[in-house]
Amino acid sequence: MSTLHPSSSSVPVPSHSRVLRLWRRLLGSTDSPGSLHAEPEPALASSKTWKNIRQCLQASAAQAGGETAARERVAQLLAFYQQAHDADKRQFFQVLEDEYRTDDAKVRECIRQYLEASDAAAQRKAEMALDQSLESPRWHILRQFNLVPHGIDSLVRMRADLLQLTSTPSSGAGKEGKNVASAGWPGVDQDLFRLFSLWFDAGFLELSRIGWGSPASLLEKVIRYEAVHEIKSWNDLRNRLDSDRRCYAFFHGRMPEEPLIFVEVALVQQVAASVQTLLDEAEPTQDPGTATTAIFYSISNAQQGLRGVSMGEFLIKRVVEQLMHEFPQLQTFATLSPVPGFNRWLQGRWNEPEYRASQPKAIQKLLADTTVPEATKAIQQWLQPQAPIARHALAALQEWLQGECAWYLLHEKRQQHPLDAVARFHFSNGASLHRINWLADTSANGLRQSCGLMVNYLYQLDEIDDNHRHYAENGQLKASPEVRKLLQTALVRRK
Repeated sequence: MSTLHPSSSSVPVPSHSRVLRLWRRLLGSTDSPGSLHAEPEPALASSKTWKNIRQCLQASAAQAGGETAARERVAQLLAFYQQAHDADKRQFFQVLEDEYRTDDAKVRECIRQYLEASDAAAQRKAEMALDQSLESPRWHILRQFNLVPHGIDSLVRMRADLLQLTSTPSSGAGKEGKNVASAGWPGVDQDLFRLFSLWFDAGFLELSRIGWGSPASLLEKVIRYEAVHEIKSWNDLRNRLDSDRRCYAFFHGRMPEEPLIFVEVALVQQVAASVQTLLDEAEPTQDPGTATTAIFYSISNAQQGLRGVSMGEFLIKRVVEQLMHEFPQLQTFATLSPVPGFNRWLQGRWNEPEYRASQPKAIQKLLADTTVPEATKAIQQWLQPQAPIARHALAALQEWLQGECAWYLLHEKRQQHPLDAVARFHFSNGASLHRINWLADTSANGLRQSCGLMVNYLYQLDEIDDNHRHYAENGQLKASPEVRKLLQTALVRRK
C-alpha cells in the first residue's frame, strides 16, 4: 500500500576523546568516566569530581550569583549527569534526596506561627512563610534547569532514569558508604513531578497533527513510542496516517521535536468491534467526509519521565474539538480500548476454590480439559483458530468471559476507582462503557492481557459533564443496557 519512508539524516556523534576532554574541562578532573558499557557497573567517579558536583549543587541551592552563573552551574551538572554511569546517577539522586530536603524544624516553626496567628494579617504572613518553607532547596536546584537549552527535556529523561533505577537493584554501595538504591528517591521524584505539573500544564501544550508528510525523525518516534498496538512496518504506519485516519500529539515549546502523548483515530461508519479490522492494510480507504464515527483506538504516553502528569484527558477533548471543526457530520466519538488487567485479575480469582466452584460447569470442564494449569493460558489455547472446541462450548466461553469482564470493569475497585487503569482513565473523563467486544484483539498481546476482549467507551458530548461529576462525587459508572445485562448474568452466578 506504501513504500518505505526514507530514514532521517544522520547526526554527527562527537568522538569519545572529545567527550572526555569536555568532561575534564567542565569538572576540573583528569579522571575518565570510564566505558559507557562496562560490565560490571563501574565504581563512582573520583572524589575530586564529586567535590566539584557538591559545590555546584550547594551554589545552585543558595541561588548564588546571577542568571549567567546559574546557567553555567546547570551546564556543569548536565555534563556530569549525561556522561554518568548508573552508580553515579544513583549517588546523584541520593545526594539530592538526603542533603537538599525541606528543613523540618523550619516547617514546624512556620506551622506554629500560622496556628498562633492573632489576626488575618499575621495569618497571611505566616501562610506565605509556611509555603516558602515547603519548597525544598532541591526544588530550587531543579527549577534552574529551564534556564538552559534542552534543560527541561533533560529533566524529563532524568526522571525516567530515576523511575527505572528505583526498580533496578544496585550492584553495591557507593564510595561514601551508603547503599544508594534501596527504596528510591521519593523526594526527588515528587519535586520533579511538581515541576512537570506546572511546566506541562495543558495551557502550555500545542496540539499538532502527525501525517505521512511529517519529518522522518518524528515518524520514527511514533513507531518507537506506540504503546498499545505495535507498528510493524512503514506500510503499517502509512495506513494509520491515511486520509481516513488521524494522529494528533501534544508538543511543548521547549521540546518541539518530542511528542509528549499522541492519539490515533479512525474515521469510520460505525463503532468498531475489532482492532485487526481497523488496522488491516488491505481494507479500502474511506472518504472521511462521509464518516459518522471517530474511533480513538490508541493513546500512547511517549515520555516515561512524565508518568502521572495529566495530559490524556485534555488531548481527547482537544482532538474532539478539532475533529468536529473539520468534520461537522461526525455524530459518535468512541474508543476501542484494551482491558490490560483482566487476565491477571481473572487468573487470581480462578485460583480461589470458592470462586471456581461457583462458575458454570461447562467452563470448569473446558478449563480442566487441557494440560495447561493456568486458566487464562488454557483459554488462550481454546481461542486459537485451529483449536478443537465445539461451537456451543465456544459460545458458553464467550458469554462467561464477557460477563466476568463486565464485573471486573464495573465492580472491581480500589476505593471508588475502577481497578483497571484504562477504565479509570475513561470513566474519570466522563465516558460510559458502551460494549464489550468478543475476539476484538486476536494478537498475542491481546489474548495474553484480556483473552482477546476489547471495549468501547462512548463519549456522548451532552453527557460527559454529568458522567464526570457522578464519578467524582460517588464513583458512579455509567454503562449501556447491553453491558448491564452481561453484568447481571455475572451477578447471578455469584449468589
